[in-house]
Amino acid sequence: MSAVLAAVNFYEPWWMQVAKAIVIFVLVLSAVPLVLILERKLLGRFQSRYGPNRVGPYGLLQPLADIVKLLTKEQSRPTTAVGFLYAVAPLISILTAVAAFAIVPFGDVHDIFGTRTGLYGADLSIGPLYLFAFGAIAFYGLMLGGWASGSKYSFLGAMRAAGQLISYEVALGLSLLGVVFTAGSLSLVDIVNAQQGLWYVVPQAVGFLVFLIAGFAETNRTPFDLPEADAELVQGYMTEYGAGRFASYYFAEYMNILVISGVATTLFLGGWLLPGNPGLPGWADPLIVVAKMLIFVVLFIWIRATLPRLRYDQLMSFGWKILLPVATLNALVTAIVVVVTH
Repeated sequence: MSAVLAAVNFYEPWWMQVAKAIVIFVLVLSAVPLVLILERKLLGRFQSRYGPNRVGPYGLLQPLADIVKLLTKEQSRPTTAVGFLYAVAPLISILTAVAAFAIVPFGDVHDIFGTRTGLYGADLSIGPLYLFAFGAIAFYGLMLGGWASGSKYSFLGAMRAAGQLISYEVALGLSLLGVVFTAGSLSLVDIVNAQQGLWYVVPQAVGFLVFLIAGFAETNRTPFDLPEADAELVQGYMTEYGAGRFASYYFAEYMNILVISGVATTLFLGGWLLPGNPGLPGWADPLIVVAKMLIFVVLFIWIRATLPRLRYDQLMSFGWKILLPVATLNALVTAIVVVVTH
């Protein structure tokens, strides 16, 4: 790890790293409200009804109104709650989401203000492992939130979230092995550069589908939103949360959608690369990545408007009996192909 940081510091001064950290934080804060308004508008279209159209021009200020409403509400907690853990749990979810987003590359190394700068927070030699590490920590945000609330409905939602994350995290990890074997690197930047001739969504179509399905489960989105099933658990692990703390969980969920979209873009859709490598200027790299991420964000919204929620036994059976064997088989076949062809 120290060698990696030394390599980064070699061509990026400390002030550039601080500037990139600020930019990442600002992007996160501004991207989530945009995703919220996009989701409401698209859901309105999908369901043949009006979306937000009252607050601001064309309803564009609706996310801001929601945030102000939540942040200005009075904080409260159940008398049975464990105070410190109850307050810390939402913060864990936000911090892990932002930390995971920090290594999503938005471009290669370019000259900015006379300094060679990578358009990413950090290019780690253990990129996917870093993501899974913070994904494992994010589990505690959900588990502690449900347990510390002192409510049986919250605790049941937390237990569901724990079982679901463990089940689909395994398939999610195995789905990426094919990409890692093919690229021969764990660096996300190296994986993008390895897709110069062909995006990995083609040779790794099976791994891509497994990753996408597991990504829906990881973000607790429809049809895998059982930890938040309002008809059964009255909103699950966040039942007892309100005001700013509920907003933190809400923010983290949509942040994780952006993380999954960014990782899918990086590992399977060539990141900032385009077919034929037209040689666009460096400032176009982030725009290309954002456009590809937008495709996945719209897909998340589309699936929410289309598919019904699974039963919990169906969700668990699908993860262990279908996704896990398919992901394992894909990794084995890819390993054999890589060994034979090299």
